[in-house]
Amino acid sequence: MSKFEFAERIKKLPPYLFAHLDSLKKEAQAKGADIIDLGIGDPDMPTPKHIVASLGTASKDTIHHRYPSYAGMLSFRQAVAAWYGSRFGVKLDPEKEVLSLIGSKEGIGHIPFAFINPGDIVLVPDPGYPVYRNSVILAGGDPYTLPLLKENGFLPDFDAVDKKTMDQCKLLFLNYPNNPTSACAEKGFFEHVIELAHKHNFIVCHDAAYSEIAFDGYSPPSILQVEGAKDVAIEFHSLSKTYNMTGWRIGFAAGNRNILEGLGKVKTNLDSGIFEAIQMAGIAALTGPQTEVHRMSSIYQERRDLLCQGLEDLGLKLDRPKATFYVWVETPEGFNSTEFSLLLLNKCGIVCTPGVGFGIHGEGYFRIALTVDLEHTGRALERLSQRPWE
Repeated sequence: MSKFEFAERIKKLPPYLFAHLDSLKKEAQAKGADIIDLGIGDPDMPTPKHIVASLGTASKDTIHHRYPSYAGMLSFRQAVAAWYGSRFGVKLDPEKEVLSLIGSKEGIGHIPFAFINPGDIVLVPDPGYPVYRNSVILAGGDPYTLPLLKENGFLPDFDAVDKKTMDQCKLLFLNYPNNPTSACAEKGFFEHVIELAHKHNFIVCHDAAYSEIAFDGYSPPSILQVEGAKDVAIEFHSLSKTYNMTGWRIGFAAGNRNILEGLGKVKTNLDSGIFEAIQMAGIAALTGPQTEVHRMSSIYQERRDLLCQGLEDLGLKLDRPKATFYVWVETPEGFNSTEFSLLLLNKCGIVCTPGVGFGIHGEGYFRIALTVDLEHTGRALERLSQRPWE
């Protein structure tokens, strides 16, 4: 056996979807294709100016040039607690119930290492953000698939999970508003989840990265608004999508102090925290005016309306999202999601994401991101009007 052979845990991982998409896009561009990228959900609008200005000021202060605290600056965690109180009416202890993250992906990827032993069962939504399943595999756990089906509003059907599995479950991943389906969950659903977590003694990890991108006056709830949630749950948030800060790598987890303590122990051994100047920018984002957040949602809503109307006019089937910047579209009859995505790339120069990349229950769908302007959205629709699938 070669000493360079990958560990078994690495061999179990599927190719990371977004890296593969990026390579296909670059191949097409190298051949001269004019690509419109509707694939990866990376906001195209800049970080608001007052946040950038805050970073500039803080980065010049030498007090921020040394190692940060592992848990994050208390002032940043206080800003998170204040934001939660204002946004959701949830009271948090900033010292014990908030933990800073190097982007929410980092926290999601590390949480299984704190609580999952080899063979432990983790309930994972499918289709879903690939990091949920992959982090469980890397930690040696066993992912148990929770199908998200159209007939259930893309919510998991816990009644379909046998009692033995529920009793053995150690942790549950959830994500609403949802990536990739854009489905939303209401407070009643979260109440049921918390009731199950108490009954079967498992941890709930809710990824709420898209809670602030919502349309038509809709305001997504937090799972921490449910009575008893802080006994069993934490919620991940990211500044990436809310404030167009994907490259800044800053987020946070909030909720149960014991769960956060476990995650913090993993982080203490693997990273040294977030550059304090970026945390100062995070404070500016959370405590400053939220007008830019609302303006960006309005822009995404315009794009949603244009794109969805255009796709519907072409006979494609979808549900108009009321949150996230994704549209989850059924593939035309006769195509699987990979075939159709490659067809759009090769015939139209459009990058979209095949649903099967989010899990086997994503087959039959493709995801489009609302992260290009109205002009390019219109150009994409013009190219699709060729109907190369017919």
